Amino acid sequence: MKEEYFKWYSHYLNRDVQTLVFGHKGYPVVLFPTSMGSFHENKDMGLIESAKWYLDQGLIQIFCPESNDRDSFYNKNIHPHQRIQNHVAYDKMICHEVVERIRLNTNVGKVAMAGCSFGGYHAANFAFRHPGYVSHMFSMSGAYEIRNFMDGYNHNDIFYNSPLEYLPGLHDQELWKMDIVLGTSNWDICFDANIKLSDTLEGKGLRHWLDVRKDRQHDWPVWKEMFPHYLSRIKFN
Repeated sequence: MKEEYFKWYSHYLNRDVQTLVFGHKGYPVVLFPTSMGSFHENKDMGLIESAKWYLDQGLIQIFCPESNDRDSFYNKNIHPHQRIQNHVAYDKMICHEVVERIRLNTNVGKVAMAGCSFGGYHAANFAFRHPGYVSHMFSMSGAYEIRNFMDGYNHNDIFYNSPLEYLPGLHDQELWKMDIVLGTSNWDICFDANIKLSDTLEGKGLRHWLDVRKDRQHDWPVWKEMFPHYLSRIKFN
């Protein structure tokens, strides 16, 4: 499969950003890494290989940006206010330097968002905050609250980046057009978080699929089963 490496200076993050892109053409899928993961983690752990058929057929392209978690949620050496501001900057980078660039270069109106574990949080948070840009959201073993990273600090930016908090108040009609999948397992450490998000979506009348796998761990083997399954939901031209 075709693989390309990109590096640029992000004015939102004030540092270089690295991304891998897989596939020669097809529907764009932005795939986030897990907590503090690198841009090559999804390749290293076999998640890209699990989607090889779609890539070889030219049905999808997968864009793998690096995370900013070490400078935001996981950086205990800075004040929580700066942690959330660093995440807001990352959200802007993904929106303006990744997604909008994809839309310009591929002539598509929307993209798919996906991720495993904390990458599932990033996929869901971006999709719900920017529903006009997102057609599909595939979260695998994600969690959807961030206050445990904020040491009791309160700020509007924390609220508006915690899907379980802000989602009930959203009324953007693009949300009702989105294909939403929550993948989890009854053994998943994030099982309860996915039940809560499913209940929230149900309460808003947002159709979604809560996919609960039996007796599987919060780990790559089940995610490598889920990811190609969920990709089949995309309507390819």
